[in-house]
Amino acid sequence: MIFLTLFLEFFKIGLFTFGGGYAMIPLVKEVVLKYGWLLESEFYDFLGVCESTPGPIAVNMATYIGSTQGGILGSLLATLGVVLPSFIIILLVATILKKLIKNNYFQSFLNGVKPIVVGLILSTGLMLIVKCFGFNSITQFNFDLVSVVTFALLSIGYCLIKYVFKKKINNVYFILVSAVVGILSSGIFLGF
Repeated sequence: MIFLTLFLEFFKIGLFTFGGGYAMIPLVKEVVLKYGWLLESEFYDFLGVCESTPGPIAVNMATYIGSTQGGILGSLLATLGVVLPSFIIILLVATILKKLIKNNYFQSFLNGVKPIVVGLILSTGLMLIVKCFGFNSITQFNFDLVSVVTFALLSIGYCLIKYVFKKKINNVYFILVSAVVGILSSGIFLGF
């Protein structure tokens, strides 16, 4: 039963989410919490891990959740569930793309979907920022000085490099620097 649930839930997420992996995060969170697969605080930690590992975030999320709930078969089915709708839709769109681009109904559909995609991505960003400052949920606040200091240092560093020194930032190096700053911040404030 868990295998069917994993496949169907991630299939629904893949089918009804437009805008890529970041737009999927609120839906994945809702499903994960609904089934008790992760606690809300664990979800945010898991989200950070998924963001820092290679590959699309939605695939990483599905694979991890599937493996924790159903082992290798669970990870395969959850990953297949989240990827299959996109695969099918891309095949369909590729075959009729020239006709769709000129279709007024399709353009209206895209115009209706765009604001939702932006809203989902913004809500994910806001959730992560609020979590960084200590909100584990709407009613639970636990100020996290390490996260605030790390966030501030990285934000200042990013702005200095990009806007003051006008340098292009390599994302891979910035992720590595972020990991080091996080480790150093934790070491300084937590004493290890």
